[in-house]
Amino acid sequence: MYTHEVLKTTNLFDTYSLVDNEILAQMDLVELKKSKYQHPKYAIKMATGTGKTWVMHALLIWQYLNAKHETQYSGRYSKKILLVAPGLIVYERLLDAYLGKEKGDDQNIQREFETSDFKRYESLFIPPWFSEEIFGFVQNGICKKEEIGKKVTGEGLIAITNWHLLAGVEPEEKIEISPLENPSEIIKDVLPITPGVSAGHNLNALDNQYFSGNEIEFLKNLKDLVVINDEAHHIHTNKTYGDIQEVEWQKSLTYISATKKEKFIQIDFSATPYDVTGSGQKRTKHYFPHIVIDFDLRTAIHSGLVKTIALDKRKEIAALPLDFRAERDGREVVGLSTGQKTMLRAGIAKLKRLEEHFVELTKNQEGISTKYPKMFVMCEDTKVSPKVVEYLTKYEGLTEEDVLQIDSDKKGNIPQKEWAILKQRLFNVDKLSSPKVIISVLMLREGFDVNNICVIVPLRSNQAPILLEQTIGRGLRLMWREPEYQGIKDETRVQLLQKKQEPKSYMDILSIIEHPAFIEFYDDLIKDVAIIENDPKDRADILGDIINVRLKANYKDYDIYFPIILVDKEENLIPLEIPIDQLSEFSLYELSQLKNMVPKKGDIFYSEEMTIKTRFGNYEVKSDVFSSKSYNEFISKIVRSVSTMIVKVSTRKTKEFPAMQINQVEIAKAIDKFIRNKLFKASFDPFKDNNWRVLLLSRTGIVEHIIKELSKAIYDLQNNIDISEAVVVKRYFSEVPSLRMREKYCLDIEKTIYEKQSYPSNKGGLEKAFMKFCNTDTNVLSFIKVNENYHAFARINYVRTDGMLAAYSPDFVVRTKEKIYIVETKGQDKLSSENVKHKQLATIDWCNRINQLSPEDRMGAEWEYILLGENTFYGLKEKGASILEILNYTRITKNKIQGVLF
Repeated sequence: MYTHEVLKTTNLFDTYSLVDNEILAQMDLVELKKSKYQHPKYAIKMATGTGKTWVMHALLIWQYLNAKHETQYSGRYSKKILLVAPGLIVYERLLDAYLGKEKGDDQNIQREFETSDFKRYESLFIPPWFSEEIFGFVQNGICKKEEIGKKVTGEGLIAITNWHLLAGVEPEEKIEISPLENPSEIIKDVLPITPGVSAGHNLNALDNQYFSGNEIEFLKNLKDLVVINDEAHHIHTNKTYGDIQEVEWQKSLTYISATKKEKFIQIDFSATPYDVTGSGQKRTKHYFPHIVIDFDLRTAIHSGLVKTIALDKRKEIAALPLDFRAERDGREVVGLSTGQKTMLRAGIAKLKRLEEHFVELTKNQEGISTKYPKMFVMCEDTKVSPKVVEYLTKYEGLTEEDVLQIDSDKKGNIPQKEWAILKQRLFNVDKLSSPKVIISVLMLREGFDVNNICVIVPLRSNQAPILLEQTIGRGLRLMWREPEYQGIKDETRVQLLQKKQEPKSYMDILSIIEHPAFIEFYDDLIKDVAIIENDPKDRADILGDIINVRLKANYKDYDIYFPIILVDKEENLIPLEIPIDQLSEFSLYELSQLKNMVPKKGDIFYSEEMTIKTRFGNYEVKSDVFSSKSYNEFISKIVRSVSTMIVKVSTRKTKEFPAMQINQVEIAKAIDKFIRNKLFKASFDPFKDNNWRVLLLSRTGIVEHIIKELSKAIYDLQNNIDISEAVVVKRYFSEVPSLRMREKYCLDIEKTIYEKQSYPSNKGGLEKAFMKFCNTDTNVLSFIKVNENYHAFARINYVRTDGMLAAYSPDFVVRTKEKIYIVETKGQDKLSSENVKHKQLATIDWCNRINQLSPEDRMGAEWEYILLGENTFYGLKEKGASILEILNYTRITKNKIQGVLF
């Protein structure tokens, strides 16, 4: 984005000259002048499993929104996007991402948009104020490969195809049969169209034949175009006896770009953006010259974004001869070699150990798990893969259902009919206990994006670097993404990569059963390959100290519910109007002072000499671009800010959720009314005398003041529900039947619904001591440690110091005979934080609302909020105070927080 939007590069030579002129001296300048580099062209090197597809989505939205909203056509942005995949698997994956997954039987297959990336991850990709535009663009603009040039789309185009269309070849090869064996071919030459539709002569088939090749012409005739190539290492040059030839994919791109020049933008994605020449010690990687981002595999592993790679180095394998090719009689494969069988046995042994403990930890009450580990076997050719299936089913105890064999031709293609049957089973392997083993040659090098591959067995005698990295890539995606596993995974990476010790668990470790002679390949690839010499022996070796903690048999004796007040969805908050008169005016500066800060007529620009910074030549640029449309955009951004809340959904992630129960049009009206009548203590017309520019002064705090005042008003409105008409939902903590936690950081607690309760591994001493104290104090009937990752319903809304709405989870809910306490434990250094004070005020308001409910809707107890500081707790505990005495001593009131007497 920086290179394209800020530097405004028009070709590759331009990019190098703007970034670093000295690099040009080291480049092949003749190469940079080729036609394929005479337009904006960028390559993004991203390790497999780190989110290439998601970055594509972001770039697509960036291009579309800029193209739609730029005031003057620049040609640097386009609403016409072409996504190119290398083969069927990646092509299907892109269709899944944009249109949703397929559902239905063979006769009626439909795609569900609700399962597309854009809908599932809407809060990540779609700015709320642009959601209508983006969803309209995506849903109306998609063209599958057979629809390009034929389907009428909306104002934009998202064409998705595989490379075959650009190369002008059919994915399925036609088999030539002798005319003597099949005389119908002679008839077909004489009579190209015969009556009926059974021979493929219906209108659709005839249309497809007529339009064949017209797709490229259609793309060529577009005014502008952005091409995003997935797995772009396929776009390379072939050198034969000194003659350099471009692949057909690149030839077509060059043809399409010829009429567009800088209005043709090419973005290439690949984990391996290089060509390889030579072999053995003379093998050389030639990286693409247009790489602008390098996020390599080593960085991804150390960041925890993909699995840690570990080579299984066994003495018995090391002792074997280097012949790992299948046994052959001439060209016929007659069986697997001893080395291949040994590697397969090692892989199956590892797989069975992982499966036993992974499934036991994660299965639900019906015995179903989402953590079924898989083994991936890469064979040397399609004649070997049936022998692998035969060996595994005959000698290793696997059934036919346990083994999935996927064969392809030498180019990695698979017949369309066979693929239609295979893909449903293949893309759902994570959710199924079978198949356990997947066997392939070339088909699954790219796009096979599943999470649960934990063991890879590469059966081959040698391997090119590209094929090696692609094979590893099949197993890199994280399997254990849930936040409760993050701590032990972090420790495992430290053990393996820094301390060079055995791992604490096998969660998100990819085991490769490899002969030591090939370790040099991996060392060259990621530098920090881990070597594991000993097999995991028991549960602790595989899972570390992660345990599954369930409800006690007598959990009902200790259960607590969290009351949530609802209002019927058709009713509005009372009162409906936001009280503008109660909002505070902006008092830091007078309106007259603010107007003096703004240039009277327009923006003033000046020139500055680069070396000694001499300023000269002031000139004015007219600023009459403000209109009702841009003022409305300003209002809409304020509306979004005050009507959404930031919710923590895991230890490291937050999301925006709608927080409003009133019409957002009313909020927009209130903001406009506030700006015009109250904000500056006088009437204010944003369209008069450049007044609008006052609102945009960035360091005066005006925008922040508007957001803060409106957020407080909305928060107060939400708390002004007529309790007599409220509907209360009782969310019992026992709704969550089990928690996963680390055994090292949990306690056996009697007065709670779970068998154990956990505390943080980092600075969790106060929470640990508090739980022990509650468990032994007779005043406590029961308590629960709120787990924000599982008990998502136990959240309280508050207004942050920046005026944004947010939600937080308290640490504990403690039940005594007369009261239920919402307890927040804090270190001494955090007690005076402004955000903590805002949480206190919000929780007190929440407790007051709960206490207005009838007793049967609040467990027959009064609810109170407690902020418990570290020094207070330990000090009173040492003096012999009971839990009630400590809680009552630290009881919080609004006056106490606000520092007033009454």
